Amino acid sequence: MQFRTKISILDSNNPIDYNSKIVSLGSCFAVNMAEKLDYFKFQNTCNPFGILFHPLAIEKLMDFAVSGKQFSDDDVFFYEERWHSFDLHSDWSNSNKEELIANLNTVVQSTRQQISEATHIIITYGTSWVYRNLASNAIVANCHKVPQKQFDKEILSVETIENSIENTIALIQKVNPKANVVFTVSPVRHLKDGFVENQLSKSHLITAIHQTINDKPQTINYFPSYEIMMDELRDYRFYAEDMIHPNQVAIDYIWERFSETSISEESHSIMKEVETIQKGLQHRPFNPNSESHIKFEEKLAKKINKIVSQYSFMKF
Repeated sequence: MQFRTKISILDSNNPIDYNSKIVSLGSCFAVNMAEKLDYFKFQNTCNPFGILFHPLAIEKLMDFAVSGKQFSDDDVFFYEERWHSFDLHSDWSNSNKEELIANLNTVVQSTRQQISEATHIIITYGTSWVYRNLASNAIVANCHKVPQKQFDKEILSVETIENSIENTIALIQKVNPKANVVFTVSPVRHLKDGFVENQLSKSHLITAIHQTINDKPQTINYFPSYEIMMDELRDYRFYAEDMIHPNQVAIDYIWERFSETSISEESHSIMKEVETIQKGLQHRPFNPNSESHIKFEEKLAKKINKIVSQYSFMKF
């Protein structure tokens, strides 16, 4: 007997389709799902500020974008020959301070525009565990390998996470009241915190999300990524070699569940066309100069031209 996790289907008036503009924010699993959206050529932006794991980091990002924050020297620090910000992933770190600050101020502006234009915003929380910088007493998004003695580790309470979710929704609605917001919890296990501590962390996130969105309109939804991994794929063969991250089979399965409940039926036929093209582009012939391969490339080019004529934003 196969158990299937119950999923609240997105409002039939607001499914994701090829006219949707999507912003994906959050943990590593947000990147996995964003890669699927990119593969099928949806209009998707993923983690403009880099990977963020906990609710307060995502809330702060949203506040930066909505308020139009201007980064300055006070927002960055120098460590191991690079400039960093405790509010951002190390992907943004730079050996040149002025370049880092300029880049951050540019991404603040572009992120505000992306959020204000988005039809769907997908937020993936990874953990309730956070690190507090002892010098500033501020909770950081990333420690940048600064010695751990400079931080206190603590877990966010359910109430704190609820408040953060409420604040995040309010910030989104301030610039985009019509946006559909989908919350989910990453199935990636944070086992460095400990087995019990990981479960506690995930339970805080799940409880806070449900207690926050229960009385919200249909534009605020929950997708059970974590529950699908735990309930439907409850076997180590669905994990990568590190036994922490879902493997490609699990990612594909969770994507299928997301696709069947959150993407419009009309878009599925287009997704099949896109996938045919993607597989064609990945094809490596034995003889690239053969007549059969030349004809194959001509047919593929026609398919690409046809779909791009309908959806000019698609790039192959």
